[in-house]
Amino acid sequence: MQKPTEVHAFMWLADLFRERAWENPRQINLETEISALELLRLLEVDRHRVEVVFVNHLAGPVEGTRIRPGDRVALVPPGVPGPHRVLLGFKNT
Repeated sequence: MQKPTEVHAFMWLADLFRERAWENPRQINLETEISALELLRLLEVDRHRVEVVFVNHLAGPVEGTRIRPGDRVALVPPGVPGPHRVLLGFKNT
C-alpha cells in the first residue's frame, strides 16, 4: 500500500487549510506522480498564492516540480522575510 503524500501549508495558506477544516499537514492519496501545478489545482489553491514548493526538504519552483506518492510537500506563499529565505534555500527565486 502506498503511503499518503503529506502537504504542509505555511503562513496564510495554513489559515486557508483551517478555514476549509483541513488538517495541516493534509494527507492526500496520489495514484501517480503529478506536477506541483496539478497539486494546487487539486487543492483549489491559486498558483500565484504559492511562491515555492518544498518536496522532501528541497525547494523548487511551482512550475517544473514533480510530486510522487508518499512525498512530503510544503507550500510556501510569497512574503517570507529575507533571512528566512536564505535559511530555507530559496533566496533567489
